[in-house]
Amino acid sequence: MFASTSPSSKSNFASLAALWARKYYLAVTTKDEESELNNTDQFKDVSSPANRKLTAEKLMYNLNLASAQAWSLTEKLLSKDIQRHGINLDLIHPLEIAADTRYLFQTVLDAYAQQESPQRLSVIVGKDFGRVRQKYTSIDRRAIGFVSMQFHYTGQKLLEWLLPREQLLWTSYLKVMDDHMYMPLQAAYEAAGNHSYNSPALIAVRQLLPLSSQIAYSVCKQVRQSFPNYRTYSGPLSELKVRTSSIRDVEMFQVYLCLCVLDQEISSVQRELFPLCVLLYPRLQVSWRLVQEMLRIMGWEMHQCLLPENMATFLPYLRTLTEMFSFEVFQKD
Repeated sequence: MFASTSPSSKSNFASLAALWARKYYLAVTTKDEESELNNTDQFKDVSSPANRKLTAEKLMYNLNLASAQAWSLTEKLLSKDIQRHGINLDLIHPLEIAADTRYLFQTVLDAYAQQESPQRLSVIVGKDFGRVRQKYTSIDRRAIGFVSMQFHYTGQKLLEWLLPREQLLWTSYLKVMDDHMYMPLQAAYEAAGNHSYNSPALIAVRQLLPLSSQIAYSVCKQVRQSFPNYRTYSGPLSELKVRTSSIRDVEMFQVYLCLCVLDQEISSVQRELFPLCVLLYPRLQVSWRLVQEMLRIMGWEMHQCLLPENMATFLPYLRTLTEMFSFEVFQKD
């Protein structure tokens, strides 16, 4: 028997991680940004090894305070929903969540100080974020909602201690962290390892993943046009931080679709994505009508971007996902 020449499951794992890194790099490094980053003396100054180290030290010094402020915001947002959703209070440990948050930020700040690039960061920290996600989703997957909001608010608070030119550099790293906390990327990488290199599921995922940011940008632009006066908890859809979160959410839905295709079942949506949306979206003032429009446009964008055979692979799961968030589901008796 000849040894197989197909890449191993380990290489499937690595290839998806690399695809995500590449997708991220292309999404955040536009020509204008490249020009600004490469040609601005101020940026060159702040990105020097010495100044990267100073920025990392400044953020670490303020991390405990940022974490405390973030928990206050998270508690204000979600505390009333713990009992209403039947979430076990014993699963929500503020000090433990803060410790895990600090560990992840420390890991990323070390990489930042060592001049690792954002696209490289997504490979470096993937397993660490995956372990934290697994820890908080192993009993009640809704617990990750508290962790992800705590993590997100911590990052936003840390930005307040940075100069604008420092923010420009650090924000790229913050997006990688947010993506890995909100999305089941590690689970998708591991699921890819169960497929042969030429499996239809893996081929479909390999096409969608690098396009997911492009699709998300287009979807969010069209949703903003459809809802020009809509305001969320954080502000109007046109505001930068809301646009950033919206794009991340559309990417998140696509990653869950990829996980469904790789797992060949919808359970990750049933057990994690849907309950999280039911927990978070009403509090964030994201209407189900908005979500339904997002899914409708996302489906069309996928149809336009993917090869027919790859779209056919996603279609059963996309239909089920759309049905789960349909108007009828959220009708009150």
